[in-house]
Amino acid sequence: MTSKTEPVLRIENLQISLPEGADRPFAVDGVSYELNAGEILCIVGESGSGKSMSANAMMGLLPDMVRPTAGQIIYGGKDLLTLSEPELLDLRGRKIAMIFQEPMSALNPLMRIEDQIVEVFEAHGLLTIKERKLRALNLLIEVGIPDPEKALRAYPFQLSGGQRQRVMIAMALALEPDVLIADEPTTALDVTTQAQILDLIHDLRERHGMAVMFITHDFGVVAEIADRVAVMQFGKIVEHGNTDDVLDNPQHEYTRKLIAAIPKLHAEKQDDASRQTPVLEVTDLCKTYRSGGGFFGGPERVVKAVQMINLELAAGETLGIVGESGSGKSSVGRCLVRLMEPDSGSVFLAGEDMAKLKGEKLRAARKSIQMIFQDPFASLNPRTKVGRIIAEGPIAHGVPKSEAFSKAVELLELVGLDQSAIDRYPHEFSGGQRQRIGIARALALEPSVIIADEAVSALDVSIQAQVLDLLADLKQRLNLALVFITHDLRVAAQICDRIAVMQQGKIVEIGTAHDVFNAPTSAYTKSLIEAIPGREKELAAAS
Repeated sequence: MTSKTEPVLRIENLQISLPEGADRPFAVDGVSYELNAGEILCIVGESGSGKSMSANAMMGLLPDMVRPTAGQIIYGGKDLLTLSEPELLDLRGRKIAMIFQEPMSALNPLMRIEDQIVEVFEAHGLLTIKERKLRALNLLIEVGIPDPEKALRAYPFQLSGGQRQRVMIAMALALEPDVLIADEPTTALDVTTQAQILDLIHDLRERHGMAVMFITHDFGVVAEIADRVAVMQFGKIVEHGNTDDVLDNPQHEYTRKLIAAIPKLHAEKQDDASRQTPVLEVTDLCKTYRSGGGFFGGPERVVKAVQMINLELAAGETLGIVGESGSGKSSVGRCLVRLMEPDSGSVFLAGEDMAKLKGEKLRAARKSIQMIFQDPFASLNPRTKVGRIIAEGPIAHGVPKSEAFSKAVELLELVGLDQSAIDRYPHEFSGGQRQRIGIARALALEPSVIIADEAVSALDVSIQAQVLDLLADLKQRLNLALVFITHDLRVAAQICDRIAVMQQGKIVEIGTAHDVFNAPTSAYTKSLIEAIPGREKELAAAS
């Protein structure tokens, strides 16, 4: 539905310089494209491709050390790059609005939702106090937040990830802008919430006739929502065209590489009878969270996060645990490694019940079960060199320092990093490289079981493919058993032998990956599969 009239916004030969010493001279180099009313343009590329930089330049939100050196951003006959800060303040929200990637960082944790939406009107001196509050309520209704009156009184931490993202969209829509910029708004969301947000943006575009610039690295999202696509690499647009043309007949090698790296929703048929002896057996595992009540009164909040979970994991096998946010899948993983105390149940590992062990016995048993965390930057000590990060586990278990560091060098090479990495700090590595360091650390104690909790969810599609290939290779070479926790069903289909589907703390379906994806028995599993972005296009291409 591309408009043939004058574009709402036009970028011409934009060039944004990077500080001296960066990996390239320009974050954005010679970029040109248009945004039309009622159209969704997806800007696609990996981290560092420059896809968010032009959006930040539109909003006047570039970092201090990064500045435009050439080109124009034309809106309403004016070049946005020449506007003063007061002029930009007047423009932001009212004419051009932005939805940020991480709503928990973008929302003020100390302000109620109503106050944060009302603040948008206050900043522009619009409406009376009563009108602002009524408009805030209507915006939450429009973006589909359940019980909007209650949500207005809530703080951000009291809402789910999907609800927080809807609040961000409500704030962006408050002044009915001409241009809506959505910067990776669904990356951290589970598949059904992601589908709801995409439907919402699509619907709002239709109703308000906005021009939408949607920044993403997910081609499934592109297939679901985009009218046009621009693919960026190293600050340049390498391919630009209608969605079907770019996805079905990509011209540039980089575009073909990105599309090839997308995990396919296909799982090979497994022979369940060929499974080895279980190395991990979980029986009737339960965990309940309690909050509220106490000295200050108020009702106690009880969440049954893990309810009567029964699992088996064989050597050399990958068991996927999938489900939406809040389904309890990460709580299961943390109970298995005893980062969290289960309320009841058994976790048998090498003949010992991990759930019952304490003190030195627990410390010794933990060598056999290690964890790879979701955020490789937060889980690595920024003040410690990589060699020490990998070696400190073995050293704590009595391995001589020289031997532990020699082992660290071997592990770095095993996960595809140069041995020189041993003397560098985590911040000197990319996200994918940091995740490889996290994997090396997990392997340092030679475990028989590894728990990978959303280990690739924050990575670009091509880096994600490399890490998944690495995990599959290590599993085969070392005969590791892997529990792979994820909300990405495409990833689960690629790497998992069996799948356990969780909903509200319970396993609602378990079986081989082939059976779960091709003949799901649970209505919940079917709804998860149907919500996968780009699934219809993939099915059409396969038929």
